[in-house]
Amino acid sequence: MALPDLTGRSICILATHGFEQSELIQPRDDLKAAGAKVTIVSPESGEIRGWKGDDWGQSVSVDAPLDGAKAEDYDALVLPGGQINPDLLRADDTAMALIKAFAAAGKPIAAVCHAPWLLIEAGLVEGKTLTCYTSIRTDLKNAGANYVDQEVAVDGNLITSRNPDDLPAFGEAIARMVSEIADARSETV
Repeated sequence: MALPDLTGRSICILATHGFEQSELIQPRDDLKAAGAKVTIVSPESGEIRGWKGDDWGQSVSVDAPLDGAKAEDYDALVLPGGQINPDLLRADDTAMALIKAFAAAGKPIAAVCHAPWLLIEAGLVEGKTLTCYTSIRTDLKNAGANYVDQEVAVDGNLITSRNPDDLPAFGEAIARMVSEIADARSETV
């Protein structure tokens, strides 16, 4: 399915070492192909290394430092999963502040696999209908979320998916929400 045109839209992907390789690369490539400017933001500089299967995968270049990242500079935030990446980021105060700033602005936040851990840490899941990788579904439930086992769950500005098999639907949901918000803003101008 073709994604909506995202020309002129800017997407932030927040990640660090240990991101699930496909969960960063496929959304990045899909959103870029739809015309969005996609920026990899990280507490690390240079490159961050992905995880693929049961070992380290390929690295991607960091485009911008986390310290200078501001929610107002982007139309949406994408949080790739993997076990290592979100576990490191949820202990990073600057990363958590950025996620909370996107939430406060009502901007789309998309989290896949283990990345809903970041939504839990940010206090964003209570009463929300979300999905995630099967091994953290109890974490979501314990934090007050309504867990559903489906490829994509959209509740307000939150978009969640379970695993790499869901990435096409995940990318489509992100693009659709960014496009709808952009269209709504242009109608009010």
